[in-house]
Amino acid sequence: MERELFEHFLRDESRRGPASEAAYTGAAGGAACGDFSRISLTVADGRIDRVTFDAEGCGATRAATAAVAEMVDGTPVLEAAAISIDDVDTAIGGLTPAKRHAAQLSTDALHRALSGAASSPLPLAPPGGDETAARGAGDTPEEPPPNLRRRGISRPLQRRVAVAMSGGVDSAVAALLAREEGAEVVGVTVKLWTDPETDGAKACCSPEAVLGARALAHQLGIPHFTLDLEEDFRRRVVERFIGGYAEGRTPNPCILCNGEVRLAAMIDLAERLGAERLLTGHYARIVEDEAGPLLAAAADRAKDQSYMLAALPPELLDRLGFPLTELTKPEVREIAARHGLAVARKAESQDLCFLAGQGKRGFLRRHGGLRERDGAIVDSAGRPLGRHRGHHDFTVGQRRGIGVSAPEALYVLATDAATNTVTVGTRSELEKRSVRVRDAVLHRDGSEVDAVKLRYRSRALPATVSAAGRGRHAVLDVRLGEAFPGVAPGQTAVLMAGERIVGHGTIAA
Repeated sequence: MERELFEHFLRDESRRGPASEAAYTGAAGGAACGDFSRISLTVADGRIDRVTFDAEGCGATRAATAAVAEMVDGTPVLEAAAISIDDVDTAIGGLTPAKRHAAQLSTDALHRALSGAASSPLPLAPPGGDETAARGAGDTPEEPPPNLRRRGISRPLQRRVAVAMSGGVDSAVAALLAREEGAEVVGVTVKLWTDPETDGAKACCSPEAVLGARALAHQLGIPHFTLDLEEDFRRRVVERFIGGYAEGRTPNPCILCNGEVRLAAMIDLAERLGAERLLTGHYARIVEDEAGPLLAAAADRAKDQSYMLAALPPELLDRLGFPLTELTKPEVREIAARHGLAVARKAESQDLCFLAGQGKRGFLRRHGGLRERDGAIVDSAGRPLGRHRGHHDFTVGQRRGIGVSAPEALYVLATDAATNTVTVGTRSELEKRSVRVRDAVLHRDGSEVDAVKLRYRSRALPATVSAAGRGRHAVLDVRLGEAFPGVAPGQTAVLMAGERIVGHGTIAA
């Protein structure tokens, strides 16, 4: 029987041919292995309307590619997105371990084609479920049960949600919890960065991470889509990161990425997939006041990521949910282990996704042209103390690696890109009682601000801001209730009112 299936697909020429002009195409393989698989498809009304394919190399690759084309032709896009390597292997009657790469190539080709569709403005599926019919036309939806509200989901779930999946344990458990609550789950992963010098296994948004997230989604039995945002990420995040260091600042690219690039794009895709909202594995909470939703800290303060999400517009919070709100990291790992997920013990990456495995200095040299350049280390009076190899290697507040001996500890007080000078001094010289913030956004009146966070891992400090109403402000002055050492230009100041995040801005020089 297995041989008959294999021969059936090997002879299938009904869909073989070039891609149509409107098709989304994915390809895998090529010169390195000699096998090549190409799938092209068009989408209409949430279904795959037409499929063509091409394949070169061994019989297994040609049969597997033909099998994928037959499997997805005319099917709903969501069903096609759930097709895994194992599904293709089974469809053609089973492959020997030496030939299993054929199923992988054809599956990769399919999902790359689906990625093209996901990255378009095209609607990909009707809304999940018909709640009106299920409840009765005149009924109103009940409030979500307490366990849902505790997980950052303030409205009743429809039958379909999208989950942002990175291939790590947090997003996997977010998907598990949503499924346990009866939701139809769709996995979404963004690809942000491709660089041979980056350790893709340690980066959350690399091609390797995409494959891991897809395999994990399919292990959980859910469809998976990849959203390619690399060009937008390079332009709006990486280039600004490089420019910040070139100008003597210490930018915070994760806040920029979360606030302007990836989450908004995933929410848009979730809507086109007919999902009621996007869930993520972030440790954060959504609270409501009389003016609407705002961010707040999660239960596990050691893992709280609300600072990194601070630039999210409040209007997006209504379409987000954080299932891990009330959980600690050990609890998340225990849930994953209980479900037999290998990621239960997966180590966390501490690097920025585009720095993983290569470090900041090498990255800035390769991508920004910021090379070693001899400069002076001076004290606050301008007296020379030593030499350095580039102002971009230093951050305000830095203590280690300065390379200057002194009777008491020295810290970086400032960097000057124009003169390539690094100024150092004592801790008392480093401390500040006020901060100027540029490009600020207030979601509530400035009179409500009573605290500010100036770094991801620092505690919130008592603070007030110069009188200002809601909206955007070119400059805000933040007065601190206590001195803070290490106010670094380029970092984000997160403005708070009690537990709520009510604004943010970039620390000015």
